[in-house]
Amino acid sequence: MAAAAAEGAAAPVAAAMRAVLARAGRAAERSGRAAEAVRVVAIGKTKPVSLLRQLYDAGHRSFGENYVQEFVTKAPQLPEDIRWHFVGHLQSNKVKSLVAAVPNLDMVEGVGNEKIANHLDRAVVSLGREPLKVMVQVNTSGEESKSGIDPSKCVELAKHVKLACPNLILSGLMTIGMKDYSSTPENFKALANCKLEVCKALGIPTEQFELSMGMSGDFEQAIELGSTNVRVGSTIFGPREYPNQKQN
Repeated sequence: MAAAAAEGAAAPVAAAMRAVLARAGRAAERSGRAAEAVRVVAIGKTKPVSLLRQLYDAGHRSFGENYVQEFVTKAPQLPEDIRWHFVGHLQSNKVKSLVAAVPNLDMVEGVGNEKIANHLDRAVVSLGREPLKVMVQVNTSGEESKSGIDPSKCVELAKHVKLACPNLILSGLMTIGMKDYSSTPENFKALANCKLEVCKALGIPTEQFELSMGMSGDFEQAIELGSTNVRVGSTIFGPREYPNQKQN
């Protein structure tokens, strides 16, 4: 029955993705950029592999997950040309298992401290894989429950990643939204300001440094304020179905 339900949802999922891409493209154009300048990462958290496969078959290649346990189970069941993103808080004791299990891991969006950066750097070299793209996670909302570096320390952490972690590629900055999966313009502007500070301190051209901000409820506004990478889940796949047990 579950398989039948997933199959029946396939067409709506592909249509929902097309609608999201169109909305993202229009938002990019409103900000003076081409639609291709914004990446939409489809977040499959709690959703079956069959639904992700349907979206893959429709031509999408950028996918993301939030839980290591779920990620390392799902990724091997899907094609190797998917560009996977891990999004959110990553525990240091799960770094190596993630990097080992997902050879096509394209980016980690969630380096919130030097310890995680160091663990990732060591895991990459010990497994002999190509350097891994990462984004520094900034806690722009000031919520204690959120991971990420304080905006006042983002330059310091970015310097550590770029200068002390040779097996990592500093690609940009990211922020998680508020608890209701939305953010205020102030959150987005704070991250954009961090980007300017980091680029100035490290001599990085701003057009070569990404901003990952915006989710289902606010991705258009985020794009208008400079986001190059949005993470959209429920708008594509429908409401999430959380299991009783807590995952990491």
